[in-house]
Amino acid sequence: MAKVPNFILNPYFCIRNAIVNMTIKKPTVLSGIRPTGYLHLGNYFGAVRNFVRMQDDFNCYFFIADIHSLTTHPIPTDLESSVKQVLAEYLACGIDPEKATIYIQSDVPEVTELYTILNMNAYLGELERTASFKDKARKQPDNVNAGLLTYPVLMAADIIIHKANFVPVGKDQEQNLEMARKFARRFNRMYHKKVFPTPKPFTFDGKDMIKIPGLDGSGKMGKSEGNAINLYEEPAAIRKKVMKAVTDGGPTVMNQEKPVAIQNLFFLMEIVSEPSTIEHFNSLYNNCQIRYGDLKKQLAEDIISYTSPIRERIIEILKDNNYLAKVARLGAEKARESASKTLNEVKEVVGFRRLF
Repeated sequence: MAKVPNFILNPYFCIRNAIVNMTIKKPTVLSGIRPTGYLHLGNYFGAVRNFVRMQDDFNCYFFIADIHSLTTHPIPTDLESSVKQVLAEYLACGIDPEKATIYIQSDVPEVTELYTILNMNAYLGELERTASFKDKARKQPDNVNAGLLTYPVLMAADIIIHKANFVPVGKDQEQNLEMARKFARRFNRMYHKKVFPTPKPFTFDGKDMIKIPGLDGSGKMGKSEGNAINLYEEPAAIRKKVMKAVTDGGPTVMNQEKPVAIQNLFFLMEIVSEPSTIEHFNSLYNNCQIRYGDLKKQLAEDIISYTSPIRERIIEILKDNNYLAKVARLGAEKARESASKTLNEVKEVVGFRRLF
C-alpha cells in the first residue's frame, strides 16, 4: 500500500507550496481518465499505483476528462458527482497535489482552443478510420456526434498542450496516441517550427505491468464489462460479486492445469492475499480437494482488507468539499500556467499576432 501523504491525513494541510518549480527539467508524463464510473482494482493496479510511484521522478499531469465524457451526453448532476468521485479517489490512492498536477479538463480552456486549431489540420478520412470512432459509432448508432469523430484531436490537444514526453496508455488507446504523435509532427512540419515534442507511450517495468482479470471468467476488469470490483465498493457488495464469480466443476486430475476462470481467481488472490493463503488453496486445488465457495469467501475478505483503507480515505475526502475545491483550483492554476505558455507559442506560429 502506498504511503499516505500529509495532505490526506490532514485535509487542511497548506497546499499552496505545491506549485512546482518549472525550471526543474523532468520528463513530462500525462494521463487522463473519463469520469464514467468508480475506479476499480484494474485501474488501481494497472495505472494509479504506478502514477503514485512516478510523482518524484516525472513532471506529472493527471486530469479528469469531463469534456471527453460529453460524447455520451451524461446528466449534468451525474457528471458533477462523477468528477468529484474520481478526484477524491485519485487523492485517496496517494496522488499528491504537492507533487503532481491534478486537474479537471474543463477548468483549462486553453485545451479546447488548441483543439480547435488542431482540428483545422485533421482530416475526415483519417478520423473516420480510427478504431475508437468505429467502435463508438457501432455502440451508440443514434448518437454518432462530431465529438466521437474528433476524439483523437481533443486527446492530442490534452497531451501536447503540456508538451508531454510520455503517455501511459492501454491497448485500446494506442491508436489515439499514434494520432496525437501524427498531429504534433504535422503541426511542426506545416509551420516549420518544432513547437511540440513527439509524445511516446510510457511502458512500465514488467513487474509493474499488472493486468487485473474480471470476475466473469475472461478478459480484463473494466467499468463497462460489469466484472469489476470498485475501490469504493462496500464490503457486502464485494462479497456478493466475488461469490458470483465464474468457476467450473473443479479439478478431476491431480495437478491439473487451471482453466482461465479459475486462474483469474488465483491471480486476484496473489495480489491481495498472504502467500500462505495462496499456497493453501493451491494445494487443495492440486489435490482435487478445493471447494470454490471457501476460496471465494477468503478472496472476498482479503479484497475487503486491502481496499478498506482506501475506501475510508475516499469517504473522508468526499466529505470535505472545501478541500476538494482547493485541490481543483490549484490543479487548474498549475495546468493553465503550462497550457497558456504553449498556446501563446502556437498562436504566434500560426499567425494570431496582436497588432494593437
